[in-house]
Amino acid sequence: MYSLSDFDYFLPTELIAQSPVNPRDAAKLLHISNGAIADHVMRDLPSLLRPNDLIIANDTKVIPAQLYGYIDDKLVGFTLHKKRSDNEWLAFAKPAKRCLVNSVVKFNTEFSAIIIEKREAGEVLIQFNCDGVQLLERIEKYGKMPLPPYIKRSKTGDKTDSENYQTLFAQKIGAVAAPTAGLHFTPELKEAILNIGAHIETVTLHVGAGTFLPVKSENLSEHKMHSEWGEVTTEVADKINQTKKGDGRVICIGTTSLRIVESVWANYGKMVPFKGDTDLFITPGYAFNVADLLLTNFHLPKSTLLMLISAFVGFEEIKDAYRYAIENEYRFFSYGDGCLLEKKK
Repeated sequence: MYSLSDFDYFLPTELIAQSPVNPRDAAKLLHISNGAIADHVMRDLPSLLRPNDLIIANDTKVIPAQLYGYIDDKLVGFTLHKKRSDNEWLAFAKPAKRCLVNSVVKFNTEFSAIIIEKREAGEVLIQFNCDGVQLLERIEKYGKMPLPPYIKRSKTGDKTDSENYQTLFAQKIGAVAAPTAGLHFTPELKEAILNIGAHIETVTLHVGAGTFLPVKSENLSEHKMHSEWGEVTTEVADKINQTKKGDGRVICIGTTSLRIVESVWANYGKMVPFKGDTDLFITPGYAFNVADLLLTNFHLPKSTLLMLISAFVGFEEIKDAYRYAIENEYRFFSYGDGCLLEKKK
Protein backbone atom coordinates (compact mmCIF):
# COMPACT_ATOMS: atom_id res chain seq x y z
CA MET A 1 0.00 0.00 0.00
CA TYR A 2 1.47 3.32 -1.10
CA SER A 3 1.34 6.56 0.90
CA LEU A 4 1.52 10.18 -0.20
CA SER A 5 5.21 10.55 0.70
CA ASP A 6 6.07 7.70 -1.72
CA PHE A 7 5.28 10.06 -4.60
CA ASP A 8 7.57 12.88 -3.54
CA TYR A 9 10.73 13.85 -5.43
CA PHE A 10 13.10 16.81 -5.64
CA LEU A 11 12.97 18.95 -8.77
CA PRO A 12 15.41 21.82 -9.41
CA THR A 13 13.33 24.96 -10.01
CA GLU A 14 15.19 25.75 -13.22
CA LEU A 15 13.58 22.67 -14.82
CA ILE A 16 10.05 24.07 -14.38
CA ALA A 17 9.13 25.34 -17.85
CA GLN A 18 7.82 28.92 -17.88
CA SER A 19 6.90 28.91 -21.58
CA PRO A 20 6.56 26.28 -24.31
CA VAL A 21 9.21 25.53 -26.89
CA ASN A 22 8.63 26.87 -30.39
CA PRO A 23 7.58 25.05 -32.49
CA ARG A 24 5.56 22.93 -30.11
CA ASP A 25 6.58 19.61 -31.65
CA ALA A 26 10.25 20.39 -30.96
CA ALA A 27 9.72 19.48 -27.29
CA LYS A 28 11.66 16.49 -26.01
CA LEU A 29 9.86 13.15 -25.69
CA LEU A 30 10.89 10.43 -23.25
CA HIS A 31 9.70 6.99 -24.39
CA ILE A 32 9.21 4.49 -21.55
CA SER A 33 8.49 0.89 -22.49
CA ASN A 34 8.69 -1.96 -19.94
CA GLY A 35 11.45 -0.19 -18.04
CA ALA A 36 13.47 0.78 -21.14
CA ILE A 37 14.01 4.52 -21.65
CA ALA A 38 14.72 6.26 -24.97
CA ASP A 39 15.16 9.92 -25.89
CA HIS A 40 13.17 11.43 -28.76
CA VAL A 41 11.54 14.70 -29.74
CA MET A 42 7.79 15.11 -30.12
CA ARG A 43 7.88 15.10 -33.92
CA ASP A 44 9.25 11.53 -33.69
CA LEU A 45 5.88 10.39 -32.33
CA PRO A 46 4.59 8.99 -35.67
CA SER A 47 7.58 6.62 -35.82
CA LEU A 48 6.52 5.17 -32.46
CA LEU A 49 2.96 4.50 -33.62
CA ARG A 50 1.44 1.83 -35.87
CA PRO A 51 -1.23 1.78 -38.56
CA ASN A 52 -4.70 1.30 -37.01
CA ASP A 53 -3.63 2.83 -33.71
CA LEU A 54 -6.40 5.03 -32.33
CA ILE A 55 -5.29 8.31 -30.77
CA ILE A 56 -7.77 9.86 -28.31
CA ALA A 57 -7.34 13.58 -27.59
CA ASN A 58 -9.29 15.97 -25.37
CA ASP A 59 -11.15 18.71 -27.29
CA THR A 60 -11.90 20.90 -24.27
CA LYS A 61 -11.15 24.60 -24.58
CA VAL A 62 -9.76 26.65 -21.69
CA ILE A 63 -11.61 29.77 -20.58
CA PRO A 64 -9.77 32.67 -18.87
CA ALA A 65 -11.16 31.50 -15.54
CA GLN A 66 -8.99 33.61 -13.22
CA LEU A 67 -11.07 36.60 -12.09
CA TYR A 68 -10.19 39.38 -9.66
CA GLY A 69 -12.93 41.35 -7.94
CA TYR A 70 -13.58 43.49 -4.89
CA ILE A 71 -15.62 42.64 -1.81
CA ASP A 72 -16.04 45.77 0.35
CA ASP A 73 -13.05 47.33 -1.43
CA LYS A 74 -10.83 44.31 -0.66
CA LEU A 75 -9.33 42.43 -3.61
CA VAL A 76 -10.23 38.73 -3.92
CA GLY A 77 -9.10 36.27 -6.57
CA PHE A 78 -11.44 33.59 -7.95
CA THR A 79 -10.49 30.57 -10.02
CA LEU A 80 -13.62 29.16 -11.62
CA HIS A 81 -13.51 25.39 -11.77
CA LYS A 82 -16.95 23.97 -12.48
CA LYS A 83 -20.10 25.34 -14.08
CA ARG A 84 -23.26 24.63 -12.06
CA SER A 85 -25.87 26.47 -14.13
CA ASP A 86 -26.11 29.22 -16.75
CA ASN A 87 -25.06 31.82 -14.17
CA GLU A 88 -23.48 29.84 -11.30
CA TRP A 89 -19.94 28.52 -10.96
CA LEU A 90 -17.96 26.80 -8.25
CA ALA A 91 -14.69 28.63 -7.66
CA PHE A 92 -11.66 28.63 -5.40
CA ALA A 93 -11.34 31.99 -3.67
CA LYS A 94 -8.22 33.61 -2.23
CA PRO A 95 -8.37 34.91 0.44
CA ALA A 96 -11.56 32.91 1.08
CA LYS A 97 -12.06 34.53 4.51
CA ARG A 98 -13.44 37.62 2.76
CA CYS A 99 -16.15 35.58 1.04
CA LEU A 100 -19.14 35.70 3.36
CA VAL A 101 -22.45 34.35 2.10
CA ASN A 102 -24.45 37.09 0.31
CA SER A 103 -21.31 39.21 -0.19
CA VAL A 104 -21.26 41.09 -3.49
CA VAL A 105 -18.18 40.74 -5.69
CA LYS A 106 -17.56 43.58 -8.14
CA PHE A 107 -15.34 42.66 -11.08
CA ASN A 108 -16.27 45.78 -13.05
CA THR A 109 -19.10 48.31 -13.19
CA GLU A 110 -21.03 45.96 -15.50
CA PHE A 111 -19.90 42.63 -14.06
CA SER A 112 -20.57 41.35 -10.53
CA ALA A 113 -21.54 38.25 -8.56
CA ILE A 114 -22.95 37.15 -5.20
CA ILE A 115 -21.45 34.54 -2.88
CA ILE A 116 -24.22 31.93 -2.63
CA GLU A 117 -22.44 29.27 -0.61
CA LYS A 118 -19.14 28.85 1.21
CA ARG A 119 -17.50 25.42 1.27
CA GLU A 120 -14.30 23.82 2.55
CA ALA A 121 -10.76 24.48 1.31
CA GLY A 122 -11.53 27.94 -0.05
CA GLU A 123 -14.29 26.80 -2.37
CA VAL A 124 -17.34 29.00 -2.95
CA LEU A 125 -20.43 28.96 -5.14
CA ILE A 126 -20.94 32.27 -6.92
CA GLN A 127 -23.91 33.58 -8.91
CA PHE A 128 -23.15 36.11 -11.64
CA ASN A 129 -25.34 39.04 -12.68
CA CYS A 130 -25.53 37.66 -16.24
CA ASP A 131 -25.75 34.25 -17.84
CA GLY A 132 -25.22 32.18 -20.97
CA VAL A 133 -23.34 33.75 -23.85
CA GLN A 134 -23.14 37.13 -22.11
CA LEU A 135 -21.43 35.57 -19.09
CA LEU A 136 -18.85 33.81 -21.28
CA GLU A 137 -18.19 37.09 -23.10
CA ARG A 138 -17.53 38.88 -19.81
CA ILE A 139 -15.30 36.09 -18.54
CA GLU A 140 -13.34 36.35 -21.80
CA LYS A 141 -13.14 40.13 -21.39
CA TYR A 142 -12.15 40.38 -17.72
CA GLY A 143 -10.60 36.98 -16.95
CA LYS A 144 -7.00 35.76 -17.23
CA MET A 145 -5.75 32.36 -18.27
CA PRO A 146 -5.72 30.24 -15.09
CA LEU A 147 -2.09 29.20 -15.26
CA PRO A 148 -0.74 26.86 -12.59
CA PRO A 149 0.98 28.66 -9.70
CA TYR A 150 4.41 27.36 -10.71
CA ILE A 151 4.24 29.38 -13.97
CA LYS A 152 5.21 32.86 -12.84
CA ARG A 153 3.49 35.85 -14.38
CA SER A 154 3.00 39.49 -13.43
CA LYS A 155 -0.41 40.75 -12.32
CA THR A 156 -1.13 41.84 -15.88
CA GLY A 157 -0.28 38.39 -17.25
CA ASP A 158 1.30 37.46 -20.58
CA LYS A 159 -0.86 37.78 -23.69
CA THR A 160 0.94 34.90 -25.40
CA ASP A 161 -0.63 32.51 -22.86
CA SER A 162 -4.06 32.98 -24.44
CA GLU A 163 -2.70 31.05 -27.45
CA ASN A 164 0.03 28.96 -25.84
CA TYR A 165 -2.32 27.48 -23.22
CA GLN A 166 -4.78 26.11 -25.81
CA THR A 167 -4.30 22.84 -27.67
CA LEU A 168 -4.68 22.17 -31.38
CA PHE A 169 -7.80 20.14 -30.52
CA ALA A 170 -9.55 22.83 -28.42
CA GLN A 171 -13.17 23.29 -29.50
CA LYS A 172 -15.62 22.89 -26.61
CA ILE A 173 -15.53 25.72 -24.07
CA GLY A 174 -15.43 24.72 -20.42
CA ALA A 175 -11.99 23.85 -19.06
CA VAL A 176 -10.15 25.96 -16.53
CA ALA A 177 -6.85 24.12 -17.07
CA ALA A 178 -5.34 22.89 -20.30
CA PRO A 179 -4.99 19.17 -21.10
CA THR A 180 -1.30 19.86 -21.43
CA ALA A 181 -0.15 16.78 -23.37
CA GLY A 182 -2.15 18.18 -26.29
CA LEU A 183 -0.07 21.37 -26.25
CA HIS A 184 2.69 19.54 -28.12
CA PHE A 185 0.62 19.02 -31.26
CA THR A 186 1.03 21.05 -34.43
CA PRO A 187 -0.90 20.70 -37.70
CA GLU A 188 2.22 19.10 -39.20
CA LEU A 189 2.48 16.51 -36.42
CA LYS A 190 -1.22 15.68 -36.70
CA GLU A 191 -0.91 15.20 -40.46
CA ALA A 192 2.15 12.98 -40.04
CA ILE A 193 0.25 10.74 -37.62
CA LEU A 194 -2.66 10.38 -40.03
CA ASN A 195 -0.25 9.64 -42.89
CA ILE A 196 1.04 6.47 -41.21
CA GLY A 197 -2.51 5.10 -41.04
CA ALA A 198 -3.29 5.90 -37.42
CA HIS A 199 -6.61 7.53 -36.49
CA ILE A 200 -7.36 10.53 -34.27
CA GLU A 201 -10.63 11.04 -32.40
CA THR A 202 -11.62 13.34 -29.54
CA VAL A 203 -13.45 13.06 -26.25
CA THR A 204 -14.28 15.90 -23.88
CA LEU A 205 -13.22 16.35 -20.28
CA HIS A 206 -13.53 19.87 -18.93
CA VAL A 207 -10.48 20.01 -16.69
CA GLY A 208 -11.23 21.70 -13.36
CA ALA A 209 -9.03 23.75 -11.06
CA GLY A 210 -9.11 20.77 -8.71
CA THR A 211 -6.26 19.43 -10.83
CA PHE A 212 -4.03 22.03 -9.13
CA LEU A 213 -5.05 21.08 -5.59
CA PRO A 214 -2.46 19.17 -3.57
CA VAL A 215 -3.17 15.83 -1.97
CA LYS A 216 -3.02 16.51 1.76
CA SER A 217 -3.71 13.14 3.34
CA GLU A 218 -0.83 10.69 3.75
CA ASN A 219 -3.47 7.95 3.43
CA LEU A 220 -4.44 8.06 -0.24
CA SER A 221 -7.83 6.46 0.38
CA GLU A 222 -8.86 9.63 2.24
CA HIS A 223 -8.31 11.89 -0.79
CA LYS A 224 -11.46 13.15 -2.51
CA MET A 225 -11.18 13.91 -6.23
CA HIS A 226 -13.10 16.92 -7.55
CA SER A 227 -15.52 15.77 -10.23
CA GLU A 228 -15.18 16.98 -13.82
CA TRP A 229 -17.70 16.94 -16.68
CA GLY A 230 -16.99 14.78 -19.69
CA GLU A 231 -18.50 13.32 -22.85
CA VAL A 232 -17.82 10.36 -25.13
CA THR A 233 -19.90 10.26 -28.31
CA THR A 234 -21.44 7.12 -29.81
CA GLU A 235 -19.05 7.31 -32.77
CA VAL A 236 -15.95 7.47 -30.58
CA ALA A 237 -17.23 4.74 -28.23
CA ASP A 238 -17.77 2.44 -31.23
CA LYS A 239 -14.27 3.15 -32.59
CA ILE A 240 -12.67 2.37 -29.24
CA ASN A 241 -14.59 -0.93 -29.00
CA GLN A 242 -13.55 -1.84 -32.56
CA THR A 243 -9.92 -1.01 -31.83
CA LYS A 244 -9.88 -3.10 -28.65
CA LYS A 245 -11.33 -6.07 -30.59
CA GLY A 246 -8.84 -5.68 -33.45
CA ASP A 247 -5.08 -5.33 -33.68
CA GLY A 248 -4.87 -1.59 -33.01
CA ARG A 249 -3.86 0.15 -29.82
CA VAL A 250 -5.55 3.01 -27.97
CA ILE A 251 -3.21 5.92 -27.26
CA CYS A 252 -4.59 8.55 -24.90
CA ILE A 253 -3.28 12.08 -25.29
CA GLY A 254 -3.11 13.20 -21.69
CA THR A 255 -4.35 11.90 -18.37
CA THR A 256 -7.68 13.70 -18.92
CA SER A 257 -8.49 11.63 -22.01
CA LEU A 258 -7.42 8.50 -20.18
CA ARG A 259 -9.55 9.24 -17.12
CA ILE A 260 -12.77 9.74 -19.03
CA VAL A 261 -12.47 6.57 -21.15
CA GLU A 262 -11.29 4.42 -18.23
CA SER A 263 -14.12 5.78 -16.08
CA VAL A 264 -16.74 4.82 -18.66
CA TRP A 265 -15.30 1.32 -19.11
CA ALA A 266 -15.06 0.80 -15.34
CA ASN A 267 -18.76 1.60 -15.00
CA TYR A 268 -20.12 -0.27 -18.02
CA GLY A 269 -17.59 -2.98 -18.92
CA LYS A 270 -17.14 -1.53 -22.41
CA MET A 271 -17.16 1.85 -24.12
CA VAL A 272 -20.63 3.36 -24.36
CA PRO A 273 -21.81 6.90 -25.10
CA PHE A 274 -21.45 8.98 -21.95
CA LYS A 275 -22.21 12.49 -20.79
CA GLY A 276 -21.82 13.53 -17.15
CA ASP A 277 -19.47 13.87 -14.20
CA THR A 278 -16.51 11.67 -13.41
CA ASP A 279 -14.14 11.60 -10.43
CA LEU A 280 -12.02 8.51 -11.04
CA PHE A 281 -8.94 8.44 -8.79
CA ILE A 282 -6.29 6.06 -10.18
CA THR A 283 -3.51 4.76 -7.94
CA PRO A 284 -1.08 1.82 -8.30
CA GLY A 285 -2.99 -1.44 -8.46
CA TYR A 286 -5.63 -0.09 -10.84
CA ALA A 287 -6.35 -2.37 -13.84
CA PHE A 288 -6.48 -0.34 -17.07
CA ASN A 289 -9.01 -1.54 -19.64
CA VAL A 290 -8.80 0.96 -22.49
CA ALA A 291 -5.45 2.77 -22.80
CA ASP A 292 -2.46 0.88 -24.17
CA LEU A 293 -0.22 3.96 -24.35
CA LEU A 294 -0.34 7.38 -22.73
CA LEU A 295 1.24 10.59 -23.95
CA THR A 296 1.63 12.92 -20.99
CA ASN A 297 3.84 15.62 -19.48
CA PHE A 298 5.97 15.40 -16.33
CA HIS A 299 3.85 15.79 -13.21
CA LEU A 300 4.19 17.45 -9.83
CA PRO A 301 5.46 15.65 -6.74
CA LYS A 302 2.69 14.13 -4.61
CA SER A 303 0.10 14.73 -7.34
CA THR A 304 -2.78 12.46 -8.33
CA LEU A 305 -1.39 12.48 -11.88
CA LEU A 306 1.96 11.11 -10.73
CA MET A 307 0.03 8.35 -8.97
CA LEU A 308 -1.89 7.63 -12.18
CA ILE A 309 1.19 7.22 -14.35
CA SER A 310 2.84 5.10 -11.64
CA ALA A 311 -0.17 2.80 -11.88
CA PHE A 312 0.15 2.73 -15.68
CA VAL A 313 3.89 2.10 -16.07
CA GLY A 314 5.00 0.87 -12.65
CA PHE A 315 6.05 2.68 -9.50
CA GLU A 316 9.79 1.91 -9.71
CA GLU A 317 9.80 2.48 -13.47
CA ILE A 318 8.44 6.02 -13.04
CA LYS A 319 10.94 6.78 -10.27
CA ASP A 320 13.78 5.70 -12.56
CA ALA A 321 12.38 7.64 -15.53
CA TYR A 322 11.94 10.85 -13.55
CA ARG A 323 15.45 10.54 -12.15
CA TYR A 324 16.74 10.15 -15.71
CA ALA A 325 14.67 13.12 -16.95
CA ILE A 326 16.05 15.37 -14.21
CA GLU A 327 19.63 14.29 -14.88
CA ASN A 328 19.11 15.00 -18.60
CA GLU A 329 17.41 18.35 -18.00
CA TYR A 330 13.98 17.62 -19.40
CA ARG A 331 11.54 20.50 -18.88
CA PHE A 332 8.77 19.77 -16.39
CA PHE A 333 5.03 20.45 -15.94
CA SER A 334 2.45 22.21 -18.13
CA TYR A 335 4.74 23.96 -20.63
CA GLY A 336 7.39 21.26 -20.42
CA ASP A 337 8.45 18.16 -22.35
CA GLY A 338 6.49 14.95 -22.76
CA CYS A 339 6.56 11.22 -22.07
CA LEU A 340 5.18 8.40 -24.16
CA LEU A 341 4.31 5.64 -21.71
CA GLU A 342 3.52 2.06 -22.65
CA LYS A 343 1.29 0.18 -20.22
CA LYS A 344 3.24 -2.26 -18.10
CA LYS A 345 2.59 -5.83 -19.15
